[in-house]
Amino acid sequence: MGVRTGAPSFPGAGAIRETGRLYSLGLDVVRLTFRRPFQARELIQQFWFIASVSILPTALVAIPFGAVIALHIGSLTAQIGAQSFTGAASVLAIIQQASPIVTALLIAGAGGSAMCADLGSRTIREEIDAMEVLGVSPIQRLIVPRVLAAMGVAAFLNGMVSVVGVLGGYFFNVIMQNGTPGAYLASFSALAQLPDLWISEIKAVIFGFVAAIVASYRGLNPKGGPKGVGDAVNQSVVITFLLLFLLNLVLTTLYLQLVPAKGS
Repeated sequence: MGVRTGAPSFPGAGAIRETGRLYSLGLDVVRLTFRRPFQARELIQQFWFIASVSILPTALVAIPFGAVIALHIGSLTAQIGAQSFTGAASVLAIIQQASPIVTALLIAGAGGSAMCADLGSRTIREEIDAMEVLGVSPIQRLIVPRVLAAMGVAAFLNGMVSVVGVLGGYFFNVIMQNGTPGAYLASFSALAQLPDLWISEIKAVIFGFVAAIVASYRGLNPKGGPKGVGDAVNQSVVITFLLLFLLNLVLTTLYLQLVPAKGS
């Protein structure tokens, strides 16, 4: 009768190991960000690449997203007789929730997938192993610039989505629902505050960091050759989406608990 050796396994052990490795990669990126030499040229190239593949889809998504929010909130406030608060509700919903979420989803879907595919192809061609043999840290050389670029592009796109979404919401509320322009702007200025914009940017930067870390991790660990690279890209997008919605819940809860509403 044979004796089994090795560490005992249990359901979910693989997922726990993968989570630990992902967390370790994130810590390594933070640590190596402040180590010289800094890859400024790679950062600029990656920033331009991620922005070029993300700007147009983000703008096209932001317009209908802001319109849908404005139309639904305008219809609801009309039913309860609170049309004067339509502007505040629409703008706050766009800035606090819709804008960072839309930005993160496009960063993960467009920029993150391309990032994962690039790193995955380098891995199966053994370029990553060759860099380690030569004493070059692939995390510092390849991952850190991509993560910083994703964070910068996310902050930039978040501002663009906020502006486009607010303008789209204003147009649809005033033109299509016969709202009052003065009431739309007055209610927004009465209830909105500067921390609403800060939490939006903070969310976008954190979401960009998470999207880049997940894409980089899956790109560095493909399985099964070229087919594994395609599977890794799909997995990175799905995992990022799940993490982003969870993080959004946590950040929103903390914000509402720590920052009092204006006028309260």
